[in-house]
Amino acid sequence: MADLKMPEINYVIVAGNLTKDPVCRQTTNNTPVVNFSIASNRKYKDSSNQWQEDVCYIGVVAWNKLAESCRDKLKKGFAVLVDGELQSRNWKSEDGHNRSIVEIKARRIQFLNRKNKADEVEKTETTLEEPVINELEKDYSDDSFDKFLSNEESELLK
Repeated sequence: MADLKMPEINYVIVAGNLTKDPVCRQTTNNTPVVNFSIASNRKYKDSSNQWQEDVCYIGVVAWNKLAESCRDKLKKGFAVLVDGELQSRNWKSEDGHNRSIVEIKARRIQFLNRKNKADEVEKTETTLEEPVINELEKDYSDDSFDKFLSNEESELLK
């Protein structure tokens, strides 16, 4: 019988909202790194057919230019889609205990919140010769995933 080897696949995609502002730092080699955690919600029906919600908190680490983008564009509550791989880290805490964590090492992060660009109007107007399109007045406050559901799916979730 031939020896079978399991494929080495480590790939994860998770969507959620930041639980805190990202923490930015640089390594001793001046490599930018950012850490943040997201809350990913899951809705399900329990044994009594009532809707329940479960929250999973996931740590994320991003490096280099991706870290800089996160530092500049993300804040607590923002929605993201993270694509990466799981990695584990071990360290010794200040009180001498061994600690470990499993987190996502991000390859790509999609920023899901649309930003009202009113803060950037001056920059845009000075760099573009064409007038700014009136998207600045649009309100993107409802950025939930619910708008992507069909009517049937929405009814099932209620």
